[in-house]
Amino acid sequence: MTDRTLTTLGFADLPAQQPLTYPGRPITHPTLLTTGELWDLTPTPGRLGTWTVNPRPGDNDAPKESLDAVLTQLGHPPTPHRHPVIAVGSNASPAQLHHKLSRPGHPATVPMVPVDVHGIAVGCSAHIGRYGYVASAPYTAPGARTPLVISWLDAEQLAAVDATEYPNYRRVLLPGSQYPMVMPSGERLRGAYLYVGERGVLMSPDGTERPLPGGGDQSALLTRLLAGSPRLRALLGPDPRAWVTRAGGDPAVRSTGTRIFQEEGWALPQPDLLRCPEDGQPGDPGGPGGSGGAKSYDALSFPE
Repeated sequence: MTDRTLTTLGFADLPAQQPLTYPGRPITHPTLLTTGELWDLTPTPGRLGTWTVNPRPGDNDAPKESLDAVLTQLGHPPTPHRHPVIAVGSNASPAQLHHKLSRPGHPATVPMVPVDVHGIAVGCSAHIGRYGYVASAPYTAPGARTPLVISWLDAEQLAAVDATEYPNYRRVLLPGSQYPMVMPSGERLRGAYLYVGERGVLMSPDGTERPLPGGGDQSALLTRLLAGSPRLRALLGPDPRAWVTRAGGDPAVRSTGTRIFQEEGWALPQPDLLRCPEDGQPGDPGGPGGSGGAKSYDALSFPE
């Protein structure tokens, strides 16, 4: 049997447990994450559910099946009933997504697809997250074309990811008319969900007023932030390991560090993204918004 486990394929780093590995290793080709394994997907000219799973591990002689057929056989909702969610940070890592969504006896099953998104770039959220690292956040960048990952989440999974993102992020519906997003099959999406940082993104401490790039080496990022602020060095220094240890272990330290970002003048708001429509607040799945009211892939794809 072919071993397709996350560890064997090199996706062992888990930012939730190893903060300095943030954002983890993202997928780089279409993949079905299921039972802690990665199954390759091959795009077809049709919609996502018609893409083929190649072939299922341990059954190399079996005919290729469509993604929707495999999802149904596994007892999970097919793609028309799932919600496309763009990842700019660790949600693009199958190890982190598996950690967030799996529970004993119920491992996550999620299609994950690299997608070019226009007009969006990846920066650093102007807050310190619960595990002590400084997570990624999107910002508007006219002319940019950024390779990101879209995960197709069912309603329960969307609610679970919402719970890990709020209150530091707000889930908005990014319109494909303003921010084109193109699938590997050539399909253009009418929209997809995006978590936008409530506090904006961090600008460079050197005073150039450019957003710091996100998604890179976490140790290098924290070293740069420590060098730019004596107050941060006193609170979280002297080095990145001390930072994540102190911040990850004390909510008050995280809150103080986040406030220092603001007081240093490093936070750059993202009003254009925050003006995108919301579905509502977590905890209200049956209302006009919330995870239960989120638009599905069926509603966010163009008719064939």
